[in-house]
Amino acid sequence: MEVKIGVQHAHRELALESAQTPAEVAAAVNKALADPAGILTLVDEKGRQVIVPVAKVAYVEIDESTQRKVGFTAS
Repeated sequence: MEVKIGVQHAHRELALESAQTPAEVAAAVNKALADPAGILTLVDEKGRQVIVPVAKVAYVEIDESTQRKVGFTAS
C-alpha cells in the first residue's frame, strides 16, 4: 500500500510503501493527530521509519498499491 505525506514548507511529499493495511495506517495517523505536539511514525516495507512532527503534516494520502504493467503492446 502506498502512503503519501505532505509536509508544510516542503516542495515534495514523502512517499512510502507500507505493509500495513489502510485501516492500520489511518489509525496511526488519527492517533498522532489527536496530540497537537505529537509525532507521526510509519514504517515502510523495508523496515525504515518515517517520522514527521504532526504540526508539519499538511495531508496524508492512503492508496492501495496497483501493480504496474511492464512491457509493450501492439495496437
